[in-house]
Amino acid sequence: MNLFGVDIGGSGIKGAPVDLSVGALAQERHKVPTPHPSEPRAVAACVKEVVDHFGWSGPVGITFPAVVTGGVTRSAANVDQAWVDFEARKLFTDVLGAPATVVNDADAAGIAEVAFGSGRDRDGVVVLLTFGTGIGSALFIDGKLVPNTELGHLELRGKDAEKRASSHAKEVHELSWHEWAKRVEEYLRYVEKLFSPDLFVIGGGVSRKHDKFLPLIEGVRATIVPAALHNDAGIVGAAMAAAKEQEAAKAKGAQRDGGVGAEASA
Repeated sequence: MNLFGVDIGGSGIKGAPVDLSVGALAQERHKVPTPHPSEPRAVAACVKEVVDHFGWSGPVGITFPAVVTGGVTRSAANVDQAWVDFEARKLFTDVLGAPATVVNDADAAGIAEVAFGSGRDRDGVVVLLTFGTGIGSALFIDGKLVPNTELGHLELRGKDAEKRASSHAKEVHELSWHEWAKRVEEYLRYVEKLFSPDLFVIGGGVSRKHDKFLPLIEGVRATIVPAALHNDAGIVGAAMAAAKEQEAAKAKGAQRDGGVGAEASA
């Protein structure tokens, strides 16, 4: 079964059909730049461009870099403030003309990694961290997601941790791999102090270069591994979230129809 996933990031919006049986892209992903300013309708237009590139017409799962509850975006750290308390699911559904599921971007990546990647079959506490424009986080306890943790906004040295340790911070401050690894290490040790994870999964685009910085990280008790799905994890997880929402809607409809039938026969 294929379903479409879109991953909205601070610099780019990318998507592709996903083969849910194996947790991999069914076609090469298509990417467009994130608009600036990143106000809702401009972003929705870019999402539609990505989806239309494939001629897709069915349900779509969409990640968003914010706290997301019930299809509403509750925060906007690295995007336009118009997204705060915004009915994102309704906008995307209207623009695409198809059911849209909206999920926190790091949660989506974590869902994919726990099902098909580096977090698969791992019990205990697993923390996925995506390093990009900011730092996204997904927390799992025995495979179950604790949504919207947003650990990139933990305070570290008087500011959001992502301002010091994201891959964007590495670029802005022109840090060497060694210098950046020490910042990442400081951040991981702080997260470890709070949550005592058994496993850190390091994702985002920089995970493709894990050999340049993960071996430099010391003093962290938990096992640290790179994400297996790399920067495709968000797309895969978005499609998985959409599939789950569609299944829940069908089950609810069947239950409602069954109840009506039972009442009629009575």
